[in-house]
Amino acid sequence: MEATENAVRREITVQAPPERAFAVFTERFDSWWPRSHSIGAAELDEVIIEPRAGGRWYERGVDGSECVWGEVLAYEPPSRLVLSWRIGGDWQLEDAASEIEITFTPAGDGATHVELEHRHFERHATGEALREAVADEGGWGTLLAAYSAAV
Repeated sequence: MEATENAVRREITVQAPPERAFAVFTERFDSWWPRSHSIGAAELDEVIIEPRAGGRWYERGVDGSECVWGEVLAYEPPSRLVLSWRIGGDWQLEDAASEIEITFTPAGDGATHVELEHRHFERHATGEALREAVADEGGWGTLLAAYSAAV
């Protein structure tokens, strides 16, 4: 595998103050995350970001089973969230983790500029495939559009 340090960056401006933008991304993550984006054994019931550094970021199946995608590395409402991502390019859990940092910056007129950076793909055995997948159609650009609609 060729190591890569090419981060995937996406940004969007939402019509809400940073407090609401942050809350929709974190507390209401499940309201906009697509049901098709699941790796658990059971059908997806909900996706949860625990609201603290050291918390888990995981999916719960309809049968109550849990599949932990990563950890909350930084939880700084309403300006910054950093998550570890333990899902490889083959959509299987790995011990290695890339990182996703989301910042929420006031943009005037009650809007918020949201920037997402997914980085450290080189840590994954399937890092290049993962980078291509999250950068491609159906990746972070599409996910942020769903988030924006929920805001």
